[in-house]
Amino acid sequence: MIAIPAVDVKGGRCVQLVGGRPEDERVSLPDPPAVARDWFDRGFARLHVVDLDAALGSGDNLTVVRNVATATSATTQVGGGVRSDERATALLDAGVDTVVVGTRALDDPEWFAALARTYPSRVSIAVDTRDGIILRKGWTEATALRVDEYLPGLTDLPLASVLSTDVGREGRLEGIDRDGCARIIEASPHPVIISGGVTTLDEMEWLGSVGASGAVLGMAIYTDRIDIDDLARRFGGKEQT
Repeated sequence: MIAIPAVDVKGGRCVQLVGGRPEDERVSLPDPPAVARDWFDRGFARLHVVDLDAALGSGDNLTVVRNVATATSATTQVGGGVRSDERATALLDAGVDTVVVGTRALDDPEWFAALARTYPSRVSIAVDTRDGIILRKGWTEATALRVDEYLPGLTDLPLASVLSTDVGREGRLEGIDRDGCARIIEASPHPVIISGGVTTLDEMEWLGSVGASGAVLGMAIYTDRIDIDDLARRFGGKEQT
C-alpha cells in the first residue's frame, strides 16, 4: 500500500479542484516540477500527474507534465488527455512509467486493448465515478456503466492498475466511501489505486487492509489535513534516512 501525491496541472500551475469542477479551484502553485521535487524529497516514491486542461479538452500542458515527470526519480503515472498512440508513446519515451487512459478506453475498447498489449504493465485505466456510475470527458458526462460491473471485463488486459476516482468526494476532505471502495477492489482483476476523499491515516490503513495497492492524495496533503511526515514514513514507499 503506497501513498501517491497528486500533481494536477492546469494552465501551467499545480492545482487542486473540489469535486472535479474546474471553477472550484482551492490550491494553485506556480511551479509544478518544484512541487514534484518537494513531495519526492519528503519521502514519496511515486507521483500521480494529471493534465487537467487536456482531460477537459481546453488546453495542453504536455511540456509541463513532462518536466514534472522527469523532475525526480520517482515512479510517475500520468493521465489527462491520453487519447492517441502518439501521446501515450511520447509520454513513455519522455520517462513516464505508466500512462493512465480514461475517456478513450471507454469509447474505444479495441484501441485501448491494443495499447495495453503494446505496453504491458505500463498502461492503467482511469475509472472516474460518481455514486458508482462511470464518468467520461473529464468528469463532465455520465455513462450507463456501473464500475463494479465494468471492471471484470478487463481481466484479459495486461494493465498496470485501475485508478478509481470518486469525483463526488474529490477535494472535499470528507473521507472515502468505504463500501464503494471495497466493491471496486473486489470487482477489479487488477491492482486498484483509490483516489478521491482520502483524508486520514486510518483510511490509508483500512484501504491497505481491504486490498488497495495505493491511494492518491491531493487536498489532504496540500492543506496539511494529514501528518505528511507520518504518511511518508508509513506509506511513502521511499527508504527513510
